[in-house]
Amino acid sequence: MSSLADKSRDAMAELKAHERLVSTGERFEFGKNWKRFLSVLDETRIKDAERSLSMMLEVQDLAGKSFLDIGSGSGLFSLAARRLGAKVHSFDFDPQSVACTAELKRRYFMDDPSWTVEEASVLDEQYVSSLHRFDVVYSWGVLHHTGNMWQALENAAGPVADGGKLFIALYNDTGSQSSRWRWIKKQYNRLPAVLRVPYTLVVITPGELKAFTRSLLTLKPMSYVHSWTRYENRRGMNRWYDIVDWVGGYPYETCKPEEIFEFFKARGFALTKLLCGTVGLGCSEFVFLKGRST
Repeated sequence: MSSLADKSRDAMAELKAHERLVSTGERFEFGKNWKRFLSVLDETRIKDAERSLSMMLEVQDLAGKSFLDIGSGSGLFSLAARRLGAKVHSFDFDPQSVACTAELKRRYFMDDPSWTVEEASVLDEQYVSSLHRFDVVYSWGVLHHTGNMWQALENAAGPVADGGKLFIALYNDTGSQSSRWRWIKKQYNRLPAVLRVPYTLVVITPGELKAFTRSLLTLKPMSYVHSWTRYENRRGMNRWYDIVDWVGGYPYETCKPEEIFEFFKARGFALTKLLCGTVGLGCSEFVFLKGRST
């Protein structure tokens, strides 16, 4: 009983911390955006998520593997990992993200003992250290939104089993351009809710016009149309909800790929896969293999 009481108190503390950060404009409501995304989630998107996960981890399936989803968001990749055969543990700091993940479990794996969903923060060292070791630790586009990215990276490395994989994605540092976007994101979260969609449209219009004009000049107008209509081919996501997440996503930290490589090399990890060549302001993707203890 005391364990349940402790968990309840911890969950209430997390909720209060989240509400405080949102109310002061220091945090984007990621979960609210993911809740809207669930309305367009279908089998095609789920299959795309499965394929992208298999490709980056270089496996056909995850049968017999354990999978930790740090910052599960919509729950899509927890679902993909479970469908690929993994035993899944999902957690997120945002209570609405937790609710989204729990909803996907309810829809597809109701009462499944091989999928656990909890509310917690990767910055909570006590919580993270209480977890067992996992064959795959996954955190895509999350750790740079914690407000303390380097501590989050340190904590995320802990639950990786010897011989296990760490799959993370982090925003690329482009210097002054990244600084400008940090300001844009902070302003979004200071606006009244009614002004946030118009603000998002104003922010993205120059880039969209540039992309549309480029498609016309290269005589490939459908390439622009497909950037919206076929966006789900990229990890099963939805472009509009990704745009909202991008414009509003705060806290916001960035890094250079070589910094991440050196950080994990010093902790006994070897880089096995990297996607960073054309990401620009977007996320570089890393898969590391943790060396076995001697």
